[in-house]
Amino acid sequence: MPRQVLIPIADGSEDIEVVTIIDTLRRAGAQVTVASCLPDGNQAITASQKTQITADVHIEACTGKPFHLIALPGGMPGAENLKGCKTLIKLLNDQQKAGKWYAAICASPAIVLAQHGLLDNVHATCYPSFMDQMEGALPHPGNTIVVDEKKRVITAQGPGNAMGFSFKLVDALYGKDAFRPIAKQMIADWAL
Repeated sequence: MPRQVLIPIADGSEDIEVVTIIDTLRRAGAQVTVASCLPDGNQAITASQKTQITADVHIEACTGKPFHLIALPGGMPGAENLKGCKTLIKLLNDQQKAGKWYAAICASPAIVLAQHGLLDNVHATCYPSFMDQMEGALPHPGNTIVVDEKKRVITAQGPGNAMGFSFKLVDALYGKDAFRPIAKQMIADWAL
């Protein structure tokens, strides 16, 4: 049975992170639901570099559904827009309470997760200029990707880490080194 994954997006989400996360997880066999967090209920967002991306559903359609993983792209003002989505924050809190994986990259660890107490006592990283906003977290500014196995949280620094971050998400869902066949398919020699 495929793993259920939620990828929330909003205006200003980082293009590379959104597409890389979705693509990599789908290649791994995950059932990825891309959900718009736009306040007007629309499903089409404009990403940070002006790429138009249409979500599968609006975030409201995701309430009450179980997910193995919720993974947040970063980008500005994307992270700010995700931070203000009450439905997403409830889903993330439920995910944490259930002991299930959640993840964020770029500005989102600091702006979304830390601001809502979802990184308290969690080993984490984020985009370097947001590191001072990681209140409650156990920051690792020298690490590009941090996996806190105990808390079931994965964080990464930015767009250049999107592929490695996505591979860590695959491993969280399917087991250690499960990303390797996908990395080989993508000719990601550095990951092999």
